[in-house]
Amino acid sequence: MEIKDLVPPILKDNVVVTTVDALFKWAHGNSIWPLSSGLACCAIEMMSTAAARFDLSRFGYEVFRPCPRQADLLIVAGTLTWKMTPPLIRLYEQMPEPKYVIAMGSCAIAGGPFADSYSVVPGIEEVLPVDVYIPGCPPRPEALIDGMLKLKEKIMHPERVALTDPARREQVAEG
Repeated sequence: MEIKDLVPPILKDNVVVTTVDALFKWAHGNSIWPLSSGLACCAIEMMSTAAARFDLSRFGYEVFRPCPRQADLLIVAGTLTWKMTPPLIRLYEQMPEPKYVIAMGSCAIAGGPFADSYSVVPGIEEVLPVDVYIPGCPPRPEALIDGMLKLKEKIMHPERVALTDPARREQVAEG
């Protein structure tokens, strides 16, 4: 017998029954606070996403935080050099758990046109775990909004994400 079966018939249309875990996932998925940091030209697209034309605030993500201790999402927007890697890792380590990373743009994902340079990191996943990749050079603001919605889906339904990722699908089958 489930909890929702215990609700009297007169209250079934007026009462929502859920778990505390589902409530926390819903709250966290609808109030992601990104860190306001940008590395290169993709940061301009990230800023325009929060402006009036694209209005990221309608999804509940408008609170770009200036301090890593108040943020739970790091958007790596642009070219990451090896010299900038230690400060970026420091920002990531100062963020509270749970924390997420979005790699925005081809430079952050694979080094972009600077991939052969000795000073450019050939992909952010070499230094930080990445949750969502947003390709493009630079990606449009709509692509960042789509990436944020994919992150929301990952937060609210981790079991669905585990089934779409081949490596995680094998782990779920084994465990």
